[in-house]
Amino acid sequence: MSTPPSSPDSDPSPSPEVIEAAAAAWLSLRDRGMSAAETAEFVRWLQQDPQHAAVFEELNTVWKDFDRLGAVPVPAPAAAVPDADLLAPRLRARRHPAVAWGTAGLAAAALLAVAFVTARAPRHTAETAVGAFQKIDLPDGSVAQLNTDSAIDTDFTPAERRVRVVRGEVFFSVAKNPNRPFLVTAGPVTVRAVGTAFNVRQRDTAIEVLVTEGRVRLDSSRGQSLLPASAATAGDPLLVAGEQALVAGRSNGSAPELATVAKVDPPAIQRALAWQERRLEFDATPLAEVVAEFNRYNRQQLVIADASLAAKRFSGTFRADSYEPLVRLLEEDFGVNAVRGRSEITLRVKP
Repeated sequence: MSTPPSSPDSDPSPSPEVIEAAAAAWLSLRDRGMSAAETAEFVRWLQQDPQHAAVFEELNTVWKDFDRLGAVPVPAPAAAVPDADLLAPRLRARRHPAVAWGTAGLAAAALLAVAFVTARAPRHTAETAVGAFQKIDLPDGSVAQLNTDSAIDTDFTPAERRVRVVRGEVFFSVAKNPNRPFLVTAGPVTVRAVGTAFNVRQRDTAIEVLVTEGRVRLDSSRGQSLLPASAATAGDPLLVAGEQALVAGRSNGSAPELATVAKVDPPAIQRALAWQERRLEFDATPLAEVVAEFNRYNRQQLVIADASLAAKRFSGTFRADSYEPLVRLLEEDFGVNAVRGRSEITLRVKP
């Protein structure tokens, strides 16, 4: 996706139309939801010239006028936000009480109308759809990799760096800064790190934290350690590289239980993080778990009709976004009958 140009860097005296076009594209990006890198670039663009902020605020006022209309004609959505040099439709110039409209202003109206339809959906710093993956460069130099159907919010201040895992699974590579802790909240669990790498996954009934580098604290929302005394080192209990903690989630708001901590060998870590390379790896895994993993990445869902089949164990490596090789394997080698429907594939033992 193209981001609006920082025109003053390339043109010391940009025309009002160029500034207005860039402001319109930034406004659309803002209401779509910007990544941390896009947010930093947007702030830089605002600070380059007072006129940037003024024009952006004028267009924002118009956007609020659109919001009060309650309904607007919606053009066909574009695959990506257009570059500023494409924001010049062949339309007659008009004037609006809030801003003098040029051709770029009319383009802004089209973008605002598109944004109007999606403005009411919750927006996060970054999120992925089912089957999608995204790598985010955070402002401090850390990196967040989002797995399928995942979302995060960020709140970085000079004192600390906070990330909330709204849903799904995220792997963090944290830039070291002892004076500015990195805090990741997932449900009732807070992971506190300085410079480390770890994976956080929100399951239906538990939070899973896997550390691959360094060490982290694992606290409740009240700041109490969730690690057992056996995890104690010279100071506070810590979860270290090669360890995984499972914290049972609570929906009633009460304090979470102590984590269950287990050692994880390198092959198991590789299997757990194979999603970063769009793969799913299984080692003697019950088919029920295999199917549950495939269903995270595909809208076409696999359904097991026989309990005896669900308990059978399978090993192998598959593409996360392609369930057909698994289905064919089950049909050809394991006596499974696959009935394909519009949104489901039902798996049952052949009679």
